[in-house]
Amino acid sequence: MAVVAAFLVKLIEIYSWALIIYILMSWVPNVRESRFGQILANICEPYLEPFRKIIPPVAMIDFSPIVAIFVLRFASTGVYALFNMLNLI
Repeated sequence: MAVVAAFLVKLIEIYSWALIIYILMSWVPNVRESRFGQILANICEPYLEPFRKIIPPVAMIDFSPIVAIFVLRFASTGVYALFNMLNLI
């Protein structure tokens, strides 16, 4: 079961990096319109959308991706805690 926990945590880490790359792409003009940008948008936008509905932009700065990444980090910690609590690790 430790392998499953490690796999889930690794998936969360990869998704976090995909979000960071997607967020940084907004700083470069026309990068999100590229094929790679569209693929990342299809992967990242469904996760970011609920956070954007809850957290409004402040002075034209969108803080919702930061909260979304914190939630992912919390989830990865929670995976290990859950598996450890159930004595599966």
